[in-house]
Amino acid sequence: MRSDMALTALVVCADAKVVPLLLRILSDLGIQAEHCEHPLTALARLATHPFDAVLVDCKDEPAAIELIVNARQTPANRATLVIAMVDGRNRVREVFARGANFILYKPISAERASTSLRAARALMRRERRTNQRISLHAEAALAYAATENAPATVVELSESGMGIQSEGKLPPSGKVYFQFCLPGQAAPVRLSGEVVWQDSSGRVGIRFAHVPQASRRALSQWLQANLTRPGAGNPPPAPSNPLAGLGLLSVSSADRRERSRHACRLGAEVYRLGSNVPTRCSLSDISTGGCYVETSDPFPSGTAVQIVVRARDMKLRIQGNVQAVHRAFGMGVAFSLKTAEEREQVQQLIALVAQRPELDSLVES
Repeated sequence: MRSDMALTALVVCADAKVVPLLLRILSDLGIQAEHCEHPLTALARLATHPFDAVLVDCKDEPAAIELIVNARQTPANRATLVIAMVDGRNRVREVFARGANFILYKPISAERASTSLRAARALMRRERRTNQRISLHAEAALAYAATENAPATVVELSESGMGIQSEGKLPPSGKVYFQFCLPGQAAPVRLSGEVVWQDSSGRVGIRFAHVPQASRRALSQWLQANLTRPGAGNPPPAPSNPLAGLGLLSVSSADRRERSRHACRLGAEVYRLGSNVPTRCSLSDISTGGCYVETSDPFPSGTAVQIVVRARDMKLRIQGNVQAVHRAFGMGVAFSLKTAEEREQVQQLIALVAQRPELDSLVES
């Protein structure tokens, strides 16, 4: 764990004009940066050295994508923030789908790069905090597909996910629902998660998908108390072949959200597309690819929606489609971001959430 060290970045770019600009901005932000001109050289470095962020020039898109995919398969950098530098010739959707978290559009100006990297820096710090894990032993009951009350044991826990020991193989995609009690707490924690990796011994890595407010509070209090306890150390390393993605999140290829998701409490309004009737709701996590909407009356899967969020001096109107529905609980929405301005607004909101997850007081009534 590198929580007490400076943030680090690797710049993979052969543009002699852009590299000095990026290195200067990173230095101004307190990020120690290295430079590799060629993807093959960078990949050798990524195989052995962890970085908080990797900036990749997509001028040679196949080589850039190969670098991103291979970096995600290395234990040292499977959770690294990947910033892809693209122009109008690049397939941005494909770059995102193969593991990029942030997009920096060319031509790269000092102002644009500074704004984007400042937002990325907030996410790097947030990712470090959420990567702190604690070992424990808590019996759990699982439900998925046609299975109810399958036994498992929670063996490590963080703000964003957990490791479990399962008696049976879990489905590689789709939601898994958990119920367990944390040591010293009587009230059960209930949440849903998604499988990231699992091995032949029954160890499984889970990324939280949706955590109700009461369970989120219980997790946060328990983690805060135990992270400050002497001897609360780092867990054993994860298996060396986890699925690609940032943090512990991975789902089916139809729902490419291998991007960092951030827990939040963000008031919003959601509309069926074309309707003027708002439904008051809360966003409980958000990423560049989508969000989870807590509402007692979720829309059917496939419904086109518009989400309106007001925070500080921002007012966002984000269109998307309902991907997953949990009756009386909420719905997962995949964003439909069509312009660079829409994508940049979402990134700014995520940066704000990373600094202050609880934003209810900033939302207009």
